[in-house]
Amino acid sequence: MSTEPATEQTGPPQTGWRAVVRIASGIGLLIVGIIGLILPVMPGWVFVIPGLMILADYFPPIKRLVDWAKTKVDDVRTKKS
Repeated sequence: MSTEPATEQTGPPQTGWRAVVRIASGIGLLIVGIIGLILPVMPGWVFVIPGLMILADYFPPIKRLVDWAKTKVDDVRTKKS
C-alpha cells in the first residue's frame, strides 16, 4: 500500500458527455444541499461540499472559493497543533 498523500487532478477536466454528467451531478448536489440548509430535516453541508468540489473542475470562481476554503482549513489545523 502506498503512504503517499492524495494529489489533486493534474489533467484538464473531462469533456463531452462525461462533463455534462459531472456538471449536472454537481448542480444537483448543490441544489439538494441548499434545500438541506433551509429545511431542518437533513444536513445541507454534506451535499454542498461535494457539489462545489465537482463544479470547481469546470468553473474558475468556484475553484477559487474551494481553494480559499482549503487554505482556511489548513490555517486552523496548523494553529491547533
